[in-house]
Amino acid sequence: MDILAIYGLTGGLVSTAVMTLTEIPSWRKWHLFGVFEWHENQIITRKLFSISYAEEIIHIKGILFFHFLNGILVGIAFPFIITSLFSSFINDIISLLLLGMLYGFIVWIVTLIPIHKPITGLSPWNHPLGKWPIVASLEGHLVYGFILGFTIFTFLNTS
Repeated sequence: MDILAIYGLTGGLVSTAVMTLTEIPSWRKWHLFGVFEWHENQIITRKLFSISYAEEIIHIKGILFFHFLNGILVGIAFPFIITSLFSSFINDIISLLLLGMLYGFIVWIVTLIPIHKPITGLSPWNHPLGKWPIVASLEGHLVYGFILGFTIFTFLNTS
């Protein structure tokens, strides 16, 4: 396996873990509907495994499995993108942190915003809980990107 894939896998795992920690307050405050990724993963888990609908039953294993799977897969791509398109920035931590946050934002826009309503039936822009779940989701993705940028910077500059 390519070393960049290992860096990305590890970076994606660490970044997803930190992102998950930032989502816990939203889950406590707004429950499943307040954490877009978890809500989507709950529905995906229920459909894939033919689990009967019961909103009060949280399928935490499925939610976290898909959350970490997505975070790791997205993380694997990052070091390849950075070394291919932005190789002059790999020694500059500020640039890598900013590129990581930009990457987190792009992931949020490309993968989350278009699929939330088709999967959950709830618009992220006109959510019943107001604007705060979308703000929390964006914050989580920016944290993900920041930690991913830091992790990849560390790997690339210590190897």
